[in-house]
Amino acid sequence: MKKISIILKYLYKSLVRYFFKLLYGKVIYEEAISNDECITINKINNDNVLKLNNKKYHVYKLTNGRVYTDFVENVALINKNKILNSVSYQQINGQLKSSQFNSTIYTGTPKFKRKINGKILSLTQGASGHKNYFHWLFDILPKIKLYSEIYDIKSLDYFYLSKLEEFQKKTLQILGLNRIKILDANKYRHVEANELFAVEHPWYTKGHILDEAKNLPPWIIHWIRDSFLKSAIKFNANEKIFIDRSESKFNHCQFQNNNEITTFLINKGFSIYKIGQLSFEQQIYLFQKAKVIVGAHGAAFANLVFCSPKTKVIEIKPSIHPNYVSRTISKINDLEIKILEMPSIKKDNNNKGDIFLDIKELNRNL
Repeated sequence: MKKISIILKYLYKSLVRYFFKLLYGKVIYEEAISNDECITINKINNDNVLKLNNKKYHVYKLTNGRVYTDFVENVALINKNKILNSVSYQQINGQLKSSQFNSTIYTGTPKFKRKINGKILSLTQGASGHKNYFHWLFDILPKIKLYSEIYDIKSLDYFYLSKLEEFQKKTLQILGLNRIKILDANKYRHVEANELFAVEHPWYTKGHILDEAKNLPPWIIHWIRDSFLKSAIKFNANEKIFIDRSESKFNHCQFQNNNEITTFLINKGFSIYKIGQLSFEQQIYLFQKAKVIVGAHGAAFANLVFCSPKTKVIEIKPSIHPNYVSRTISKINDLEIKILEMPSIKKDNNNKGDIFLDIKELNRNL
C-alpha cells in the first residue's frame, strides 16, 4: 500500500509539472545573457561600491520578466523562458551552484503566475535570507543600495520578499522606504511584472555561505554604519555585555554551562542581554557604547558593525563551525577580537548545547 501511495504521488507531481510546462514553457539555461529588447543590464560605476575582487556589480531590468521561487533553495529570474545566471539563486545542499542546477530547469515553474502591474525589485533568496538578522543586514539591504546606484528607489512599487519581521520593517522605515509595498514571495511563488529588477548577490559567489561570509566587501560595513548609527536609541546600557543566546530556538552555538558563565561575568561587572528582546535601535546603541563584548557565535554578532573602534570582542564557537565573519567585520571596524574555538561536544538530552567554556579560560582572555 505504501509503495502504491509513493507511485501515485510521483505520478501526480509529474502531471502537475507537465501541465505547467505546457502552460508557461520549459525554462532554458544559457551561461551568458546579453541585452535585448526585454532585458537591460547596467554596470555600477561607483568605485566606492565594489566586489571584494574590485569587480563591478550589475543591475538587471526585465520587461515582462518572471521570478519563481520554491522559498527554500531556488530563485529563478526568467527572461523569455531563459534563466538569468547572474541573479538567480540556487543553494543546493548548502553549496551555491550555477543556475543550470536551478529546480526550474527540471520542474519548470509549477505555480500559477501572478501578473503585477508595476515595478518590482526581487530581494528574496534562500531560506536563510527570509528572517535571519545577519542575512537581512548584509545580504538583502545591500541589494537595495546596489539598485539605488542605477535607479530611483522611490519609484519602486514592490519589494519581492517574505513577510517582514518588526526589525526588518524598522530598517526600511529608517531608510525611508516603508511606503514601498511587500509582495510576499511565500504567498506568490511565481510572478510576472511590467518591470522586474534584480541585482547580483553582494558577496556570495561560490561554495558554502558560511565559508563565503568572511568575504564581506568593506563598503557594506561602511554603508550600514552610515545608514543606521544615527538612529540609535539610548537606554541604561552597560559597557561590558554578555550576549545570552539561550533565547534562541537553535541548539547550536549554545553554552552547556550558560548559568555558570553568566554568574561569573556578572561578578566581573557585566550585564546580560538577550539581544532579540531589544529593539533594532537599542541594539545599535548597545553595541555602539560597548567596550567589552562576550558571547557565543550567532546572528547578534552582526551588530559588531555598529561598534566603536578598539571595542574588545570575545566570540566563542565550536571548532567545527566554519563562520569567521566576525573577524572580517572587526578588521574593517578596527575592533580587537579573539575567537575561542571549543572542542566538539556530543549532544544528549541531559546536556543541551554544543559548547562548554572553562571559566578559567574565559578569565584568561578577558
